[in-house]
Amino acid sequence: MRARDVMTTSVISASPEMSVQETAKLLVEHSISAVPVIDADGKLIGIVSEGDLVHRVEIGTHARRRSWWLELLASSRELASEYVKEHAQTVNDLMTVDVVTVAEDTPLSEVAELLERHRIKRVPVVDNGKMAGLVSRADLVRALASDTHDKRKSFAHADVEIREAILNAMSGQRWALTRGQIIVRNGKVHLWGVIFSEEERKAVCVAAQTVPGVRQVISHLVYPLTLPSM
Repeated sequence: MRARDVMTTSVISASPEMSVQETAKLLVEHSISAVPVIDADGKLIGIVSEGDLVHRVEIGTHARRRSWWLELLASSRELASEYVKEHAQTVNDLMTVDVVTVAEDTPLSEVAELLERHRIKRVPVVDNGKMAGLVSRADLVRALASDTHDKRKSFAHADVEIREAILNAMSGQRWALTRGQIIVRNGKVHLWGVIFSEEERKAVCVAAQTVPGVRQVISHLVYPLTLPSM
């Protein structure tokens, strides 16, 4: 699956001329935690999140507590940036401009990795610089929960195709069954072989369970025999 398959296309956005107070109201009214900033040409130029609105002079949260040595280490650039965040009146001055984005055809695995790596909750989807949609962590969870994306409900494959798909799923994995056998009969998968940990057993079973057409996975996997010490 790709970003276009799960993204939200009806995205609430802000303009760079919008006031900070109007933007805060937008977040509250629509129960969202961030808004992309779109210019007159429909291009994404920034994003404003709840985090950008936490330290504000209007509500008395602008004074940041730092130890004296952190205060000394803070650069003039950092202090100036904080002042702008605390006192800016328009979105143009407040927004984060270095926005992490993805394309419509970006695989969901890459989207999830970006969200995790940058510790963000959502990522804009752009097409030639213009906003096409938004993928959030919630969208990924919905995709997982949706029956329409349940691989197990796909058309049943022939046993030989199921076996081949399981082997492909394990291909290149260090925990793959190298000394074992996979037998498939009427969609039931029998796994025979030697494993060296419970984690390996689970990984092999999951590799089989996620193949379309598999009705049941029966594990006959065993640990290697250990000879008594002499």
